[in-house]
Amino acid sequence: MLAYIKGNLELKTKDYIVIDVNGIGYKIFMPQSSIQNLGQIGEVLKVHTYMRVREDDVSIFGFINNEELRLFELLLSVGGIGAKVGLTILSNITPSQFALAVISNDISILKKLPGIGPKTAQRIILELKDKLKKEKELLAEEEKEEGTSKLEFVEDENVEEAISALQVLGYSKREVVEALSKVEINNLSVEDIIRKALGNLAKGL
Repeated sequence: MLAYIKGNLELKTKDYIVIDVNGIGYKIFMPQSSIQNLGQIGEVLKVHTYMRVREDDVSIFGFINNEELRLFELLLSVGGIGAKVGLTILSNITPSQFALAVISNDISILKKLPGIGPKTAQRIILELKDKLKKEKELLAEEEKEEGTSKLEFVEDENVEEAISALQVLGYSKREVVEALSKVEINNLSVEDIIRKALGNLAKGL
């Protein structure tokens, strides 16, 4: 599987780009918002990729950072959400805003997204929260076996909400707490905490 593609930007359209790598042009479908934020034709760029292989089709989807890729993969795990809808969602909401909407049960935000009605919005929240619940139960079992929790953190409602939102995006609690330990969280909103933590996670801090 392709983890990323790095090469010269040869073409930009509304729905996809073409990157030239040693004379081979890769057609990569991307969120419209990401395409708009790319550089100029001829510039060298790197995009994180997801490759979908079917009997009659092989498609590559690209993202400007790892958080967008994680959210795309997460959306594909939800029943009824395909690649096209996933890209549309990513064109209209950031990963931090999406995660916060899931954690806070904010169906009103999700149902405003193109291709997402009230029932689909509710299904997204239920399925992702159920996945998060199972991951938390698994972590609790691991900590029980170890005899102690290694994930102590300052008791703060905004921090706890941010941790849960980042777990929705696929990060483990260990990764999140480590990233947050390098963030000055005083007086920050939940979304700001998420955004700063994502910055550290992207850098591998």
